[in-house]
Amino acid sequence: MTAAAVADAQVLNPVQWSFTSKKTGDKTYEIHLTANIQSGWHLYSQTQPADAINIPTEVLFNVNPLVSMDGKIKEDGKMEVYKDKRLGISANQYKDQVDFVQKIKLKVNAKTNISGTVEYQTCDDKKCLPPRTVNFSIALK
Repeated sequence: MTAAAVADAQVLNPVQWSFTSKKTGDKTYEIHLTANIQSGWHLYSQTQPADAINIPTEVLFNVNPLVSMDGKIKEDGKMEVYKDKRLGISANQYKDQVDFVQKIKLKVNAKTNISGTVEYQTCDDKKCLPPRTVNFSIALK
């Protein structure tokens, strides 16, 4: 019974996140929110087809008066389009890894951070886990 409990505990968190910043120029940065996804699982894209029933990944940034967003969050990974003919639904999803990248600009030269949350849902071929929310805070130096 203990081995089964340990196996279930590992399955409950099939996505490991890392949060980094990369300076790209004077007062400009890229924020990287990278999802490493366990084999057999997938994570959903921010954008989904009209017939999708899954929960798309959503990134929310906390307000920081020193920072402005430069465009929308881009997804860097190999997106798959899943189609379930039996249920008549489809989904945009990633396996293995996806990097959500947001370009930002500092309004003044200052050390600060950018923080927020990522809400996401993961599924394998048999089940979907409830949505999870992960907090992040990334230093801008």
